[in-house]
Amino acid sequence: MSLPSEVKIYEVGPRDGLQNETQNIPTDIKIELIERLADAGLTYIEATSFVSPKAVPQMADHNEVMAGITRKEGVTYAALIPNERGMENALQSGVDEVAIFASASEEFSQKNINCSIEESYVRFAPVMEMANAANIPVRGYVSCVAGCPYEGEVAPEKVAEVAKHLYDMGCYEISLGDTIGIGTPDRIRTMLEAVMATNIPAEKLALHCHDTHSHALTNIEEGLKMGIAVVDSSVAGLGGCPYAPGASGNVATEDVLELLDKLGITTNINKKAVLDTAEFISKHLQRGSS
Repeated sequence: MSLPSEVKIYEVGPRDGLQNETQNIPTDIKIELIERLADAGLTYIEATSFVSPKAVPQMADHNEVMAGITRKEGVTYAALIPNERGMENALQSGVDEVAIFASASEEFSQKNINCSIEESYVRFAPVMEMANAANIPVRGYVSCVAGCPYEGEVAPEKVAEVAKHLYDMGCYEISLGDTIGIGTPDRIRTMLEAVMATNIPAEKLALHCHDTHSHALTNIEEGLKMGIAVVDSSVAGLGGCPYAPGASGNVATEDVLELLDKLGITTNINKKAVLDTAEFISKHLQRGSS
């Protein structure tokens, strides 16, 4: 399959990138980060998550973040939500899109959202109903698509089963997450083949790669060869999962843009502005930018 002519970047830095930070990040810094990303040309930004502050303290200011951003026309401001209550709060905040998250690993599901995979489907059913009633698109995440920090290898067929369930529930797009960054091009290809065999077309899939072992870009390139045209990334490579020991940051948005540029793929994103944004947030977090 030939490479896609255009790729959509789904920016997860403000949510997935910051959620694991232990230092308190002021709300105005989060808002500025989101606005800088939008000004750079990113049109899908995961701004926050409506989870319990006890579970993820960094996201406790979700209402203030959503209320504080100056919205840019043509930009989708999304939020991660775990359940009905989170969905109610998200709708009140005026989100454009929400994301739900399931796992291909039973043990990770228990650690991450305190329920089994099957129970997570039951939990998401009313969320889907509320989203449909409000005409809000729902994106589905599948964690641990290349392996689990607790169970080890995860069968591609299990990934496919969970992805298909979320797709059939009504998720418009399924983001396949290599949560601990142990994927290789071969593993990613085998997993994608299994998912696509369930009749989920490539254009309904996204890749969400962590760069723990520096394989993220080669894994993304493998996905592009298979027709994937949506890539999740985080400015400055920020991120990590609080329930996935050893998971390092997401692949950096600026690195993905560099790869796509080399491959001749269009994004319509200002790379210099993204690099400036990476420097801005890295300076605030007192770390070197990617």
